[in-house]
Amino acid sequence: MSLLVVGLSHRSAPVSVLERAVLAPQGRGKLLQDAVSAEPAAEAAVLSTCNRIELYADVDKFHAGVAELSTLLAQHSGVGLDELTPHLYVHYEDRAVHHLFSVACGLDSMVVGEGQILGQIKDALAVAQEQHTAGRLLNDLFQQALRTGKRAHSETGIDKAGQSLVTFGLEQLAGDEAVEEWVRGKRALVIGAGSMSSLAATTLARAGVAELVIANRTLDRAERLASGLAPGLAAGAAPAAALSAGHGPRAHALPIDGLAAELPRADIVVSCTGATGLVLTDAAVREALQRRDAERSAGGTGPDGSARTGDGGDAVALLDLAMPRDIDAAVHGTDGARLVDIESLAAVAADAPLAADVDAVRGIVGEEVSAFGAAQRAATITPTVVALRTMAADVVASEMARLEGRLQGLDDKQRAEITQTVRRVVDKLLHAPTVRVKELAGEPGGAGYADALRELFDLDPQTVAAVSSPVPAGVPEPAESPERRGGGRGRRAEQTDEAGVPGRSAAGRDEVST
Repeated sequence: MSLLVVGLSHRSAPVSVLERAVLAPQGRGKLLQDAVSAEPAAEAAVLSTCNRIELYADVDKFHAGVAELSTLLAQHSGVGLDELTPHLYVHYEDRAVHHLFSVACGLDSMVVGEGQILGQIKDALAVAQEQHTAGRLLNDLFQQALRTGKRAHSETGIDKAGQSLVTFGLEQLAGDEAVEEWVRGKRALVIGAGSMSSLAATTLARAGVAELVIANRTLDRAERLASGLAPGLAAGAAPAAALSAGHGPRAHALPIDGLAAELPRADIVVSCTGATGLVLTDAAVREALQRRDAERSAGGTGPDGSARTGDGGDAVALLDLAMPRDIDAAVHGTDGARLVDIESLAAVAADAPLAADVDAVRGIVGEEVSAFGAAQRAATITPTVVALRTMAADVVASEMARLEGRLQGLDDKQRAEITQTVRRVVDKLLHAPTVRVKELAGEPGGAGYADALRELFDLDPQTVAAVSSPVPAGVPEPAESPERRGGGRGRRAEQTDEAGVPGRSAAGRDEVST
């Protein structure tokens, strides 16, 4: 079996395709089940964010695997195979490992170095485990991807280059001003209450907006988000200059059907929902701008209590982080409104200079890919070594039974001493060659050592096959040996460690619906 990934992302497909190739969170389980039901795949996991969908699988046939995974992506994403195929990329074996590790480090993100992808990879593994489609290979792969990403962030300055999509978008809206200066005294409207919208609300609050409104189809989720902003900030999470007397902004929630009334009052709008249609049409934005201008001409006040008069003041700033888009692209041409969306962010990010630490992260990725490959190759020899030791133990037991028939006068102590001596001799004879063959098997081209060992010792293929039987997909394995992962901790400890990865996000966007 071999690792295969088929996918599309902001690097391979235009936004017009990405926003239609959406995999709903509830649809991931069905995709995984369909993948492992297909003939070529034994394991499967799907990584779905706002700007990528990737299907990982352990396959026994490359061409059949590519065809099957491509077809499944087309069926479940809602984009026809003929239209989707030109935008798909394929990575196989070591290149597939390298791709996922690069993604985990933020090297393949729209904003290089962003850390949210770690939570999304963690979530992808959790879904595959829940669906029982992740076996030994994908568990090992995704766990090491998480470790690689965390290592990159802890050992390099990639965090300086990386920032959240929210921060990057706000910086584009702020222009030459610092975000903290630009948002001060403004009223912000956040549409959605999921992970990305929560990040947007927290970022705006910490930056120093005067008032924050959360709109969501499920009101209680919006209320929980709004009520949690000020207490969290009062604990010292925000810069002192951005907050007044250690308190957060005035924050409250409203149902999604209250958008029309709230929109004219907003200076900043951030939207990131899972809606399949537009949340804000160009007509709705134009109507809101007309109402805002009328209210300000009548002498309304802003959230900071200052008078708002004149012909409308600054343009309303809109940030659309949803895929598919929440805000009508026609708003780009609307007077009095400035829209930044995924497409415009992608264009700006493509021209952004890479940080010097990117090279260091690439080095880490290379090291981890080599270590993963060596561990996987070494693991292929383990069943043969176990079978060899099982055969040796059977020989010892057979010879001891024969000896007891010839030397019936042995007492228990003598019999135990002879048995222990014979076992020690066998263990010492096998120790050096079995350790060395594991080392050799971990090197490139080392797969043939398992075959040689089976041939030399005439091992029963059925015995080796029984030991080689894979762990059922989704079932955790017992603790691994130091030879397997290069340390003393087993898989259960690793899963506990990775549970601390922050920023879990199912698909890089939020749902307006319940």
